[in-house]
Amino acid sequence: MEKISILVPCCNVEAYVRECLDSIQAQTYTNLEIICIDDGSKDSTGTIIDEYVAADKRFKAIHKPNTGYGDSMNKGLECCTGDYIGIIES
Repeated sequence: MEKISILVPCCNVEAYVRECLDSIQAQTYTNLEIICIDDGSKDSTGTIIDEYVAADKRFKAIHKPNTGYGDSMNKGLECCTGDYIGIIES
């Protein structure tokens, strides 16, 4: 089964990130790696992401200072191991 890497860029999205990550986690296709890129969030986004990483081995977190969307995507792409890559906005 082919592996899909999902990139989820996140910055100050504590109000929405659980719904987003729950939706990905509930997918019937399970050969996923979900890479959440916390772009220097000042709210609890990073902590919420870490909860998912601790609970589900498919989740990975990248925490970095705020350097923008493009840099976040590049950091996420560097970590992908899947056959295909998708992006889901948080």
